Amino acid sequence: MSPRSTLLALALALIACGAPRPPAPTSDPTTKRAIASGDVVGFAGAEGSHVWLGIPYAAPPVGALRWRAPQDPPPWQGVRSALVFGARCPQYASALEGTHQLGTVYGSEDCLTLNVWAPPDAEAGRLPVMFWIHGGGNVQGGSDFYDGGALAVHQNVVVVSVNYRLGPLGWLRHAALREGATPEEKSGNFGTLDLIHALRWVHANIAPFGGNPASVTIFGESAGGRNVVALLQAPAARGLFAGAIVESGGTRSRGLEESERVTTVPVVRFGPTSGDLLLHLLGKETLARMSLAEIAEFLRAQTAAQLLAAYPETDAEGDHTGFYDIPQQFRDGVVLPAVEAPAAFASGDYARVPVIWGTNRDEAKLFMFASSKHIRRFLGIPRLRDEAGYEREAQYRSRFWKAYGVDEPAAAMRRVQGPSVYAYRFDWDEQPVVFGADLGRMIGAAHVIEVPFVFASWNLGPNSKLLFDEDNAPGRLALSGAIQSYWGQFAWTGSPGRGRDGMRPAWTAWDPSQPDADKYIVFDTESGGGIRMAHETESTGALIAELARDPAYDEAARCALLAEWTRDVPTVVAQAEPLGCQAPAVARTN
Repeated sequence: MSPRSTLLALALALIACGAPRPPAPTSDPTTKRAIASGDVVGFAGAEGSHVWLGIPYAAPPVGALRWRAPQDPPPWQGVRSALVFGARCPQYASALEGTHQLGTVYGSEDCLTLNVWAPPDAEAGRLPVMFWIHGGGNVQGGSDFYDGGALAVHQNVVVVSVNYRLGPLGWLRHAALREGATPEEKSGNFGTLDLIHALRWVHANIAPFGGNPASVTIFGESAGGRNVVALLQAPAARGLFAGAIVESGGTRSRGLEESERVTTVPVVRFGPTSGDLLLHLLGKETLARMSLAEIAEFLRAQTAAQLLAAYPETDAEGDHTGFYDIPQQFRDGVVLPAVEAPAAFASGDYARVPVIWGTNRDEAKLFMFASSKHIRRFLGIPRLRDEAGYEREAQYRSRFWKAYGVDEPAAAMRRVQGPSVYAYRFDWDEQPVVFGADLGRMIGAAHVIEVPFVFASWNLGPNSKLLFDEDNAPGRLALSGAIQSYWGQFAWTGSPGRGRDGMRPAWTAWDPSQPDADKYIVFDTESGGGIRMAHETESTGALIAELARDPAYDEAARCALLAEWTRDVPTVVAQAEPLGCQAPAVARTN
């Protein structure tokens, strides 16, 4: 692996937040449980938790069930061993994954499984459930990167993590696929339907594991956070959860036209559409001769690798990240509202449950750190090309993420549902200096850094020491304990309060009464200022105005930076018109 690939693998490890799978454990007879599909047996896992892995929550979405709503899994006879994670959904192999040839497609469409962690003494139906949705741009990743054992045992909750269909298998709209489909299936939001079906599975089956189906908190990071936002809006998901945590998510979605129209270019702002996919697979002349029924039959006959070949990876520097652009989360008016999320929140048309919104102070640094535009390498050691410019761009981009990913949706929800909206900013930046490279400066409180703190899981494979060492252990372990305590208290009560142990600084609801009233909590160690409430907020309009006045940027640089901001937030483009910048042509998923 090249030096840059090693650093890229570190960045990808953060996105995935996990380590290589350990050997399969031995089943524990005390973990035998009876659920609707049959009996399952698990094992004793981290922190003494009981664990059940790879439980099917839906039938394999293959053949005639590809691009259809998920169906209940077929029952099984005898006792099913739940000792290993289920297969990941089809995706590109990346520099992190390491067991498949880079750039090839791996995984199985038989991937709709979930995992459960519970305290060993959990009484049936009593404990809150925390339902985790993994990130990866809705095109990569899987539930196998996360171990919920510590969170389950430390906070006395049941943790569930889930796989869901990714990429064009999870989000695709075309007239051919709507033939004979239900209104939900016509939406094209199959990944969202998977998550709703998994929540229904939880309601029907979680009690034997100790979980209370009436007390489910959904939480997710990055694309998982965006999926939490989608579930907050989805009418079919209402009543299936009682609280939500959005970690570094966002509110973007796609209109119906931009999901199907033919763009005539390989990669556009929102990625290849279904029309582009068919042109790639069939060509214009052949496609013109086919009926909708023939197109549907053809699409269902393609392998996952053949489908993904129409979606080139978006890394322009030659390394395989596994990311590609695709329209997703369609505003169809059935599965998701016909309006964008900010409008739904402002009108009150969403599940009005207690919500936590949060971002990390240096979100953008994870992506900038993996780019040769910002980082040069000397004998494999990273160096900043322009330290002041790096910090300036990172803060603009990260502040914008806070604006559209926390402050604006939290304020809108607070006006509708009152004081049950909370927010945070994660500030930990105490990574070590490695061969003169200050990773605290280069990575800092970047995207996804908070996830190891939530799960108290520090093993990211061989690169773990590049982030977590003995020197930063006391502070990060204490901070992790606090974050877990707040998350646990929120799951139990709908308010993070002073944490599950009652010993933490008070985390109060978003207060809109005056500009300097407390809005969010800051997570940091004592050396970084400690855990405290803060009030400074961001807005997209103010940030665009600030950028327009900034003498550090000429017109070209200003528009390039704005393109990074607006790639996931189409509604911001109109605000940028005074700068004379056009909408960006290419976007990457997060």
